[in-house]
Amino acid sequence: MDLRVLILISILCVQIRAESSSGSIVFLESSSPRFLRTRSSDVLDEKEPILLSDVAAAVSVLLGFAPPASLSDESAAKLNEILLPNPFERPRAAFVLEVHGAEDKQQLFKHFSGPSAAQIGSGFRSGVLGSSKAEIQLPDADEVAVVSLNEPIGFDCDAACSDKEIHELASWLGGSYIISELEPLNGELTVPLTSGSLKLHMSKNADKEFALGLVYMIHNIRRAVEMHEEFSGSMQNPAELMTGHFTGIKALHEQYGPDGITQQGKELLLTSLTKLFDSLQAAYKGQIVGVFFFRGESCPESGSLLDVKFSSRPSSRWLEEQAGTSNSTTAALELLLVRRSIAWITGIILLIATLVGIHFLLNMPLTRDTLLYSNVKLD
Repeated sequence: MDLRVLILISILCVQIRAESSSGSIVFLESSSPRFLRTRSSDVLDEKEPILLSDVAAAVSVLLGFAPPASLSDESAAKLNEILLPNPFERPRAAFVLEVHGAEDKQQLFKHFSGPSAAQIGSGFRSGVLGSSKAEIQLPDADEVAVVSLNEPIGFDCDAACSDKEIHELASWLGGSYIISELEPLNGELTVPLTSGSLKLHMSKNADKEFALGLVYMIHNIRRAVEMHEEFSGSMQNPAELMTGHFTGIKALHEQYGPDGITQQGKELLLTSLTKLFDSLQAAYKGQIVGVFFFRGESCPESGSLLDVKFSSRPSSRWLEEQAGTSNSTTAALELLLVRRSIAWITGIILLIATLVGIHFLLNMPLTRDTLLYSNVKLD
């Protein structure tokens, strides 16, 4: 084949891969211990674009599990560029969040490297290729504690209670929330930002979705921290995964367009994520890695692109029974009879051997016991 044709094909492949980007990914960790291959002098390194399936495999490895068996050599090499090689030093905890409608790199990353990010030691950012879904493959559910960040699990709250939660959110962010006297969940949330004050009216669906999304996420993260404290004081030691997707930015974009309130919403979200990740680093003593996937509006897929899949790992004994056992009742009874017979015969033989050994041991002449009298010269 002509060399010019090969060069043209290579250029087209690179262009297709670049155009298929579905967003950007950020990995964050504490300064110590470290689990990522990053430069300590730079908070956020820039790495080559990676596949979304590689991100899912990296999360599995960070949780302390083996990557999928179907992982290609190229993806394995990419994981080696992302993670430190020691398999015994894994955080076994991850904070994975998808953010819909946010792809402004300059605004996204400055919050994670600013002075407010006290607990963040290092990390890296990269583009994500492809828009198809990927699965974070995990073993049995008993080995992993998964907490959803975008579902109001255990959050039984009416409109008046939601007003109280939003008021606490405003206090946490240094803002204020004026509750409407006419009807509940109809107030105004005001939060000071570097670009000005952001005002959200709960009477608007987009504003309410953004505010309640933050409330749900904070509530579920606090619940995950409580679970972690319970695990620390017990014999259980499962891996811990917090995962979900945030759609508040997308709702603001659809309501107000890409500028104005939407840009302020991005700033508020990133400020909240920085504070939340700082608190998680303190609670987990650095044994956690944050993975933030920022998806732009160009991504065609709706819903979460990173799904969690559990795969049970049956034992070899169970597989052998399934392969060699008939479905009939007679065959099952015969198999049970054979097993019990073998067990009884083996037990009887061991018992007889033990009794005979004890008899000869107790009746052995002392001068013939070579273990006790190894240095005695016998006649």
